[in-house]
Amino acid sequence: MRSLLFSVAARDLLLARRRRIEALLPLGFFIVAAGLFPIGVGPEPQMLREMAPGVVWVCALLAAMLSVTQMFASDHQDGSLEQMLLSAQPLLSVVMGKVLAHWLSTGVPLVLAAPLIGILFDMRAASIGTLALTLLLGTPILSLLGALGAALTLGLRSGAALVFLLVLPLTIPALIFGTGAVGAVDSGLSPQAHLSVLAALLIFTALGAPLATATALRIALD
Repeated sequence: MRSLLFSVAARDLLLARRRRIEALLPLGFFIVAAGLFPIGVGPEPQMLREMAPGVVWVCALLAAMLSVTQMFASDHQDGSLEQMLLSAQPLLSVVMGKVLAHWLSTGVPLVLAAPLIGILFDMRAASIGTLALTLLLGTPILSLLGALGAALTLGLRSGAALVFLLVLPLTIPALIFGTGAVGAVDSGLSPQAHLSVLAALLIFTALGAPLATATALRIALD
């Protein structure tokens, strides 16, 4: 099961490497969208620092959703997904492998780019570190929930729009506690409570979302 998980992840990462422009689109959107805010609202340092966590998290959320619709779509079009479903291998491992590949190709670059955006918003070093940590905990949640949304809308004509409508409300708790942790650091408080809740959300999502995604895929392919 573990071997299948890593094999699927390696396959999807290889495909993403061959489609570099498409794979880099979420990162480009994240940097451009977040970078436009200081230009639009002005160079006031205090205002930029206050709005930075929310801006970065919202941009990261939208960037992650850009590529999530393709997580199963290409395999569904060429019949690979049906072969995976009909094989003796557990579909749950396939789902987890695809989520892992999506996080490595989309979520990790967002985490690495977050400190640069934090410097652009004149954030302090402690706040930048906390922001990166919240994204490290939060971006897997986005990939897991995005996979569920992609499975529920697989094969639908307006699937991309429906993914946004289905997934965005589910990501609100991660958004709240992710930005709250940075806000606590800026206020001189400990972010431990917010980080603990964010970690609990990650564990809960990791336990439930792959099972729901595998079930949704079976329903979509029946």
